[in-house]
Amino acid sequence: MSTIEGPDGKPRCAWCAGAPEFVPYHDHEWGFPVSDDRRLFEKLSLEAFQSGLSWRTILNKRDAFRAGFANFEIARVAAFTEADVDRLLQDAGIVRHRGKIEAVINNAARAQELIAEAGSLAAFVWRYEAKETAPPQSRSTSPESEALSKALKKRGWRFVGPTTVFAFMQAMGLVNDHAQGCVIHARAAEARKGFVPPASAHTL
Repeated sequence: MSTIEGPDGKPRCAWCAGAPEFVPYHDHEWGFPVSDDRRLFEKLSLEAFQSGLSWRTILNKRDAFRAGFANFEIARVAAFTEADVDRLLQDAGIVRHRGKIEAVINNAARAQELIAEAGSLAAFVWRYEAKETAPPQSRSTSPESEALSKALKKRGWRFVGPTTVFAFMQAMGLVNDHAQGCVIHARAAEARKGFVPPASAHTL
């Protein structure tokens, strides 16, 4: 079953049945195109923390993550020190995993380098917008997520495997992976149709 009945009686992606908080996230965020660098960096960071865990765990801790990581402002996170790592390891509101905490700080510095290279984080990631050749929610990676993962790893990013990157692409609208029968599918498609990706400083 690709859809379930939502609280308003309209069909939604079946994964919304996993938790009540999934419905507003699904309806207003997931699959809609994003060009804001802070939001893109936040999502890449949260997807890294989700590795091996459930998205419900991360979503419910999102406010605590934002508080701990300076609202995921790239320059501020890039300036974090070992004292910040120690602080975050004591923060019960987040996932206290040293490797993932250090990866986010590293990735913030790498994001600064990427912004200098491409003009913005958005300009870079939107080069890898999915071609949508597969049915919605039929895969956990794509050729585009594999290419973006490879490009980020080449630039020193951590915790950005193809599956993590594909989840990021689903959420940030680089692919419309809402089920065909989902009431949000058409809304996300319309938003993507009117979205103009940021111009890149360089081509691939």
